[in-house]
Amino acid sequence: MLCARPDSSNVAFMTVVDDTYTGHVESQTAARRTLPGVSIIKMSVGPMDNNAYLLTCAKTGESLLIDAANDPALLVDLVAEQAPKLELIVTTHQHMDHWLALEAVAESTGAPTAAHPLDADALPVKPARLLAGGEVLEVGDLTFDVIHLRGHTPGSVALALRPAGERTAVQLFTGDCLFPGGPGRTTTPEEFDSLMTGLETWVFDVYGDDTVVYPGHGDDTALGEERPRLAEWRDRGW
Repeated sequence: MLCARPDSSNVAFMTVVDDTYTGHVESQTAARRTLPGVSIIKMSVGPMDNNAYLLTCAKTGESLLIDAANDPALLVDLVAEQAPKLELIVTTHQHMDHWLALEAVAESTGAPTAAHPLDADALPVKPARLLAGGEVLEVGDLTFDVIHLRGHTPGSVALALRPAGERTAVQLFTGDCLFPGGPGRTTTPEEFDSLMTGLETWVFDVYGDDTVVYPGHGDDTALGEERPRLAEWRDRGW
């Protein structure tokens, strides 16, 4: 939930993070999932129910923001309160609803930004780091696999947080490439085939059923929930 606190010139917002995590968050609210070694804050922003994810390493306090999507004042406030050691902002793809707050958050925090080179030119902030499929991203003690999934956009990326210690399940942040019930939107059969092939090859063939999926909009899911529907998605073509 959000509560407003007035000051002398305007109204500022304080984000109250709900520690009861269900995978669903209402508009302009945030919830925290605490796992061994990492906390994950999911916040819904903007009129399209975009999800922004703030991950913080429990050991070092270093944080990663995935998609500074919208409501810049809320995200700036969230980062200031919850992640004073923001190390990187990753934009999953070039669509505007996923980067409307990018410039404001980057300017406020001084954190560098990252994106895939095929989508980088569309962003309002030139990425300090260009991501490629197959590379490894490290933030504190957190290690992420970068997965390039061409189809929704040419340079869409997903990030898979590897298990560590008592955290045994992969945490997969898919942008608009995978949702409960199917892949992200594509506009041609070629784009659909590319996205599905990427999901099958680099996601479903690599990660287990217990992998938690955090999409760019809406509720979480798991690969085990979606895997039985792969043939259905192929048959329907979307």
